[in-house]
Amino acid sequence: MLRLLSLLQTHRYWPGGELAERLEVSARTLRRDVDRLRELGYPVDASRGVAGGYQLQSGAAMPPLLLDDEEAVAIAVGLRTAAGGAVDGIEETSMRALTKVIQVMPPRLRRRVEALRSFTVPAFWGGTSANSSVDAMSLTVIASSCRDDERLRFGYTAHDGEETKRHVEPHRLVSLGRRWYLVAWDVERHDWRTFRADRIADPKPTGARFRQRDLPGGDAGAFVRDRLNARPTQYEAIVEFKAPASTVREHVAQWGTVEPVTDETCRLTMRTDTFDWPALIAGSIGVDFEVVQPPELRDHIRSMGELFLRHTA
Repeated sequence: MLRLLSLLQTHRYWPGGELAERLEVSARTLRRDVDRLRELGYPVDASRGVAGGYQLQSGAAMPPLLLDDEEAVAIAVGLRTAAGGAVDGIEETSMRALTKVIQVMPPRLRRRVEALRSFTVPAFWGGTSANSSVDAMSLTVIASSCRDDERLRFGYTAHDGEETKRHVEPHRLVSLGRRWYLVAWDVERHDWRTFRADRIADPKPTGARFRQRDLPGGDAGAFVRDRLNARPTQYEAIVEFKAPASTVREHVAQWGTVEPVTDETCRLTMRTDTFDWPALIAGSIGVDFEVVQPPELRDHIRSMGELFLRHTA
């Protein structure tokens, strides 16, 4: 029955003969198992005749699900992120669902997901960065190494495209916006480093144990933010808004520095490699503003405005 349910949950239509052959059972046994699934709340549609078969449809209630390892980890990662505040308003619900998912997992898989939960530091910013694909199983490997104080080796692609091999003592995973970062002591460079998880390739535990070092400042989330803010950037964008500093900070969060000029005006400073995000913030606040520098930002906003006008005329 479990094998039958797993096949039906693909939601494809299964001819009766093919399904019975896959399960190595008779047509009579297949019909009996389908009836049992219906008694458990699974709405299985059946069609009769020579080409008759079965298909699982959406039901009025939520029956139990069968998940493989990768699917279970993906659900746990998504719920963990939502519970940490990535999706406003569903934190408590996500945590309850996460607890239920973990409770019914087999011990080997639960240990991997628990490692991801325990060794991840949420540090959300007010905006969201570009969506980057991260392999969920790689995250559990990294989190397990953080938990077990076990050194890691992996390939890493830097911002400029340079590919290197890294040997690190992993400390914590940090979820920042829609990206994940590994904070680790680089064994060969003798320094603390941050690594974007989507740029990490094939992480492998070495089996070598280590004693955790004291992270400067002690806060992995703040460490990642400071490193990102300190990285070299191409431009320093400065924009003055005719609005109180508190109003602008609600939109900017940690993406820039907002300083009051008067009670009703303020100045935003952002370090950036592109003008898309400063332009988006300038337009989203809904108040008058003036670009102080650089002139290229002024030209970029003007081009965006002309584009919008052309398509809304």
